[in-house]
Amino acid sequence: MVDIGSDFRTLHEAENPFIIPNPWDIGTAKLLASLGFKALATTSAGFAFSRGLPDGGVVFEDMMDHCREIVAATPLPVSADLEHGKGDSPDSAAETIFAAEAAGLAGCSIEDATGDRENPIYDFSQAVERVSAAAEAARALKRDFVFTARAENFLHGRPDLDDTIARLQAFEKAGADVLYAPGLTDISQVRAICEAVSRPVNVLAIAEFSVPALAAAGVSRISVGSKLTNLAFGAVQRAAGEMLGDGTFTFARDVMPFARLQEMFSENE
Repeated sequence: MVDIGSDFRTLHEAENPFIIPNPWDIGTAKLLASLGFKALATTSAGFAFSRGLPDGGVVFEDMMDHCREIVAATPLPVSADLEHGKGDSPDSAAETIFAAEAAGLAGCSIEDATGDRENPIYDFSQAVERVSAAAEAARALKRDFVFTARAENFLHGRPDLDDTIARLQAFEKAGADVLYAPGLTDISQVRAICEAVSRPVNVLAIAEFSVPALAAAGVSRISVGSKLTNLAFGAVQRAAGEMLGDGTFTFARDVMPFARLQEMFSENE
């Protein structure tokens, strides 16, 4: 039997970083798998947007249903963006891991963001306790499971690199397999984090980054978050603007051919 968690872990051990793209539905999962990517990751924001909800607006049970759909869509390992998990306590973080494994995921990430605008980041000790409980739960599973711990300062108006590094170092000591601080905007920040920890580091791609530069900084994994979803929405917005503003349809030159999509989605019938 294939151990998807072990296969997923092995990807992090390669000399060069791998790109893990973020589909937001079954169709985009199948498309990305067909293009040659070696693993997929869900995007909480992308899935929420596809349902007409804001990021953070999907309840945990619906998120897990979505994860099961993405896992079933392709044979690739899938890591899930599970936001802050089932709740605030360490026990709820552990329960999140058990739910993720039961959904067939190869791994998942849990944030130190609370989902509360008034107090957006868990205090240091609570964040570490949550990671420790999640890591212990991951180790208790009967198969390999890659647990990613996220430090969310840079996404919530707290661009404190020192605190972010301290959190990631504490998450590493608590047993996290992969470390992730989304929202970094400079390669020097990326390099500082990679030099400060010994576990694999995931980085959220931005236009200013490149695979060679991230590889040189020490990154193991590169994700794109909701950017592919945002790109799709942007394309629809531009096409709508052309139709309403110019009365033309030149956007049709850039669409993916109907026959290609029909062929791809007919393969597993």
